[in-house]
Amino acid sequence: MKPIWIVDDDDSIRWVLEKALARENLATKSFTNARDAMTALQSDTPQVLVSDIRMHGASGLELLQVVKAKYPGLPVIIMTAFSDLESAVAAFQGGAFEYLAKPFDLDKAVELIRRALDESLRESNVEQNVSETPEILGQAPAMQDVFRAIGRLSQSNVTVLITGESGSGKELVARALHKHSPRSAQPFIALNTAAIPKDLLESELFGHERGAFTGAQATRRGRFEQAEGGTLFLDEIGDMPFDLQTRLLRVLSDGHFYRVGGHQPMKANVRVIAATHQNLESRVKDGLFREDLYHRLNVIRLRLPSLRERREDIPLLTKFFLAQSAKQLGVEVKRMSEAALQFLSGLEFPGNVRQLENLCNWITVMAPGQTVEVPDLPQDLIPAASQLVSLSSPSQASDMQARHMEANSANPGTVNNGLNFANGSMPEAQSSHKAESWMSLLEAEATAMLTQGQSEVIDKLGRSFESIVIKAALKHTHGRKNDAAIRLGIGRNTITRKIQELGIDGAKDE
Repeated sequence: MKPIWIVDDDDSIRWVLEKALARENLATKSFTNARDAMTALQSDTPQVLVSDIRMHGASGLELLQVVKAKYPGLPVIIMTAFSDLESAVAAFQGGAFEYLAKPFDLDKAVELIRRALDESLRESNVEQNVSETPEILGQAPAMQDVFRAIGRLSQSNVTVLITGESGSGKELVARALHKHSPRSAQPFIALNTAAIPKDLLESELFGHERGAFTGAQATRRGRFEQAEGGTLFLDEIGDMPFDLQTRLLRVLSDGHFYRVGGHQPMKANVRVIAATHQNLESRVKDGLFREDLYHRLNVIRLRLPSLRERREDIPLLTKFFLAQSAKQLGVEVKRMSEAALQFLSGLEFPGNVRQLENLCNWITVMAPGQTVEVPDLPQDLIPAASQLVSLSSPSQASDMQARHMEANSANPGTVNNGLNFANGSMPEAQSSHKAESWMSLLEAEATAMLTQGQSEVIDKLGRSFESIVIKAALKHTHGRKNDAAIRLGIGRNTITRKIQELGIDGAKDE
């Protein structure tokens, strides 16, 4: 997280805010005048900017204008004396997040800065860098058709509807359409309409004015404003509430919308790409989706094939996800045997590409060796082995099952892909298409800790992760730490030190 910038020519104000925010484990950077802050903005940005309104040289209002012109989503808190309330009004008109009247209550000041910080982090999460978009992998004929369609649409701004099963990669296709469009230099903003509560979805889409409803303490830009000039991806459009469909139809029809509580029409220069796993024609017949909106969205339709329809891509995708997972964890890449790849290629994968990615994360963490065989895979996949892997005799089938049980003995309750970092334990077994990715659980835990204002988040999560993996290795080797070190790919001294640091019991020397 970036530091909070404090701009004030009063040494005592800067000192008080620095100390108060330091107690909250929030980094700060201070400036004695607005000009120095403007110069710093050319090469760096804060998470939140707190500025006095009257200073020697340039004023806080001038600094506010510079910030809003260059970084419209950056929250700016203006500090002002009670006699400067007229200036505070000007600050709001200039786009300030809030004003802080001097002399101020320190606890209230910190609370206000935290609110601005939450808003800034939320804005940062949705404004993702398009250059980090991963490539779409696929050699199957069905995927080649998708690639050709992306190519034909590369110079178009037309609305696109992407259909396909959950987990098949619809957002990746939307990002590719944006990346290869004339709008590629502008933002790509994604919103899952099914993941936002109905009461909040309107504000998420169109933004709201300050005071529009309880809790609306500042004006907030919606996704349409955030995507200005670029692309807005609306995932699971089939789940959008019926009354909001009317507002979306109006934007697509005339390009204008109103913020919640607003009276000034806003112009939307945005390309809309929608996606759904549902049959919209059926929802239209059932009266759950507006027919006119359906025709507005269904200008160009791209159908994304399920993983079952492109089985020849499974080995390619598996190798990619294993390399990606190993890079994220800083470990050596696991290798799949030909038999294991053939086995995976025969599975149904109801969760499609997302399920395969989660499986590769599980393999990277839990598979006992560098070369992964069929018995090393999660136990809930093995019942299908008799149909998908050719075995010459029943004894071989029994042997394979026994080897698999041994491979998973590091934690018999661990199947598929989940690490519960909240309590430092492994989750109970569950079917692969129902279990969440351990990386998704890690992301959720990190987000919760950051929201709670905890410090040293990466250190706490790192210790939990190391503790879980080392305990699993020790259980697998019956407490022999030298064998566990070899399995984990670390030195004997390293595992000894970490066992002591993490307070892990049950280890023994050979």
